[in-house]
Amino acid sequence: MTSTVPEQPQKATPASTTAEGPRTDVEQALLGGSTYRSLSELGRSGAEAKFEKGRRLVGWFLAPAVSLLFFFLPMDIPGEQQSLAAVLLGVVVLWICEPIPIPIGGLIGVSAIILLGVAPSDEVLAPFGSTTIFTFIGAFILAQAMLKHGVAQRIAFAILAIPGVGRSTFRTIIAFGAITCILSAFVSNTATVAMLMPTALGILAVIAKLMQDQGVVRPDFDPMTLRVGAALMLMLAYGASVGGLLTPVGSPPNLIGRGLIEEATGERISFGQWMLTALPICLLMFVILFVVLLLINKPEVRRIEGVEEYIREQRAAQGPMSRAEKNTVVAFAVTVSLWLVPAVVGLVAGTGSEAYALVDDRLNEGVAAVIGAALLFILPVNWSEQEATMTWKDAGQIDWGTILLFGTGIIFGAMLSATGLAETIGNGAANTFGITSAFAITAFAVLLAIVISETTSNTASAAVVVPIIIPLAAATGVDPLVPALAATFAASLGFMLPVSTPQNAIVYGTGCVSMPRMIRSGIAFDIIGGVLITLTIPTMVALTNIGG
Repeated sequence: MTSTVPEQPQKATPASTTAEGPRTDVEQALLGGSTYRSLSELGRSGAEAKFEKGRRLVGWFLAPAVSLLFFFLPMDIPGEQQSLAAVLLGVVVLWICEPIPIPIGGLIGVSAIILLGVAPSDEVLAPFGSTTIFTFIGAFILAQAMLKHGVAQRIAFAILAIPGVGRSTFRTIIAFGAITCILSAFVSNTATVAMLMPTALGILAVIAKLMQDQGVVRPDFDPMTLRVGAALMLMLAYGASVGGLLTPVGSPPNLIGRGLIEEATGERISFGQWMLTALPICLLMFVILFVVLLLINKPEVRRIEGVEEYIREQRAAQGPMSRAEKNTVVAFAVTVSLWLVPAVVGLVAGTGSEAYALVDDRLNEGVAAVIGAALLFILPVNWSEQEATMTWKDAGQIDWGTILLFGTGIIFGAMLSATGLAETIGNGAANTFGITSAFAITAFAVLLAIVISETTSNTASAAVVVPIIIPLAAATGVDPLVPALAATFAASLGFMLPVSTPQNAIVYGTGCVSMPRMIRSGIAFDIIGGVLITLTIPTMVALTNIGG
């Protein structure tokens, strides 16, 4: 049983010609590394092509207009804050409208910050050397190895072979989301998505090819525009953010927020109290996430007959694992083990112990990713020929654009904090809206954390919002624990833009999720998640006796 043809069947990577016309090479289109494409490369027609052209045309004029207007607007704030805000507004317009590739928009913004004298160039560009950037590089090289040697496809077939899973796109998406949530509770969100993303692409390639073979789509369709692909990729990214809330070590904003709360209030939040507080929130958010994604990105097909037979044939054709596949698995296993070490030490010795501080400092996720990636250039495939598992040419094919994109996001987050613009925004909004009650401060904290995390990183959001909320609550006579904890949770709710979180950037880098689709899905989940956190945190804090 099949569903209707996708709304916008597109041309992409014709590989052969049949009686019906050109036939898309699905695997090349999905696994070939294409990310940012021009209008001609998109090959769209009709209403969608007109919208894309209009969206990008608007960006050419709106971005500089917004920046110039805000730059010359008479405002009673320091000059560097106004300059930064003007640049950031223009960059956000460039990111949304995409008149130029998104990474280039970020680099233009970084250059403008330096030219306007917001901060010295060395200070502005320092975040490009952060551990997150090295996490991206190492994880992307590992992912490239999985794609090159077929490990991703092998895992994809193994997951689809689980009884009942491969027969339903809905079950496949749920299964992937659940695995992502569980892993990201103990492994960094970025690492989890980087580890599972190649497998998700492999599954999508299988589904797309089956749709093509069975005539559900036109032979020359573009598999990167499938709604089922967008739903699967967004479930991967958003599921990691949801799962990362479950433990204090699940996400950097958790550790930052918890540390700031303990330092300011003297209240210790234990590992168990955190998990008990977060568990119902995570469960509810996962259910809501699944519903939201499938309503906005309803898969073109729910069931395709013959999937199980097809999977059995393909697994038989794969044969035993090659030496290159085994080496790739070893490198990934080493990386994941190193990623887990800080979490295990934190569980055993406590996140406040000297042992945890030492391990977390020496073996952070960036170092672990680079070590794992380096193994791919050491482990041999053919010793006599000195042939390693990966070559530098292979590494050069990773998505450097996404790395640049997130690097610029880290820079903007650092500048928001360094210039004091984030604090100015928070205090100004609080005074303007007359926020005084505990509920109002909590809601404001959640809203501010989400807004800041959308335009910068979630780590930066926690670092700038929690210090604003604690003195604001204290000044109005409100216990700052609940608003600050709510802000910490909400800092992980950046879902609208690729720059909001590393996992968003990774899935956007696949090319399977367009900017408008990410915005539509993300804004719905931002709103629902924000409301859920605002209403649930006070109750859970009381039940778990945090601060009691």
